[in-house]
Amino acid sequence: MRHHTISRTLALTSAAILGAAVLAGCGNQGAATVGADGKTTVSVGVSGNIFDLSIRVAEENGYFDKQNIKIKYVTLTASTGTSALQSGSVQVLNSSPTSFVSALSKGLPEQSVATNGGGNPLGIVVSTAFAKKHGLTADTPAAEVAKALADSTAGASSANTKAEAGIFLKAHDVDPDKLKWVSLPSPAADKAALTKGEVDWFITSEPIPLQVQNEGDGVVVADPLKVPQWAYEDAGYGQAVVVKKSFAQANAATVKGFATAVQQATAYLSTHKSDDGAVLAAARKTLPGMPDKVLSASVAQVDWPESAEQDAAGWKKTTGFVKAIGAVSDPSVGTDDWTNTYLP
Repeated sequence: MRHHTISRTLALTSAAILGAAVLAGCGNQGAATVGADGKTTVSVGVSGNIFDLSIRVAEENGYFDKQNIKIKYVTLTASTGTSALQSGSVQVLNSSPTSFVSALSKGLPEQSVATNGGGNPLGIVVSTAFAKKHGLTADTPAAEVAKALADSTAGASSANTKAEAGIFLKAHDVDPDKLKWVSLPSPAADKAALTKGEVDWFITSEPIPLQVQNEGDGVVVADPLKVPQWAYEDAGYGQAVVVKKSFAQANAATVKGFATAVQQATAYLSTHKSDDGAVLAAARKTLPGMPDKVLSASVAQVDWPESAEQDAAGWKKTTGFVKAIGAVSDPSVGTDDWTNTYLP
């Protein structure tokens, strides 16, 4: 039986982040607050990607409510998430393993209390013209896709996604260094460059590749369902619920309630189809403005865990992937850096 079932972005302005940090530094220190209704409000850092769905489902399905928790969403980026957690601007961070491992490498006292998504929901989308020229479809085998990409102009908006594409290409004996790479500032810029014909393809996390395909401007030719190097079995955890150790120690009941609700949500996602009404309702709030077809397909790219429990083997695979993409030179997650203590 599989451990998982197959299934990042708006940015805060620097002024907003500074303001939040100043407020936190003026006495809050990241403490959760209890309202007159007896419910604890927890500020959660999210990235505006499909991995935020588990938290949305936990809210929409009433799992947080049962734990007397209210959620306040704070949209962050990969570069601001860790600082927001450390400053107390958020008490919980829905974090990528790369960000978490990077924080640990800097000696920051963070701890993962649950995993809420496996694998990496990446997509390589080629332009319609490139697809036609090379006879590529969504069903083209991975090896044929890699061969077609060997002589192409590729777009990437982060070093990590470029490296992730490289892992796929190398697995099929294609040297990524021989491609022409165009560095772009954002996933939105990736999309614009493709539609303008400035690149033949690009790689980024869903839902943008699927959105491009849905709009008729490209074809998604590689995803974690086709590329095992991006899936849970090879890459490990794709997302984790991260807190400061001091916060967990001082607010054990709140952390336990949060982790419990998230586990209920991932269990729900692991057993319900991506077009389930409750899943779609939560997905619409996670990724507003996206067509239901894109949302359903994006949900299916994630390996939603039946249990949010973590183990040493899972983190070994995860740190191996982080090292493979060159995000952290010597990634390490010790037994004190993750815990299942707060899970039911």
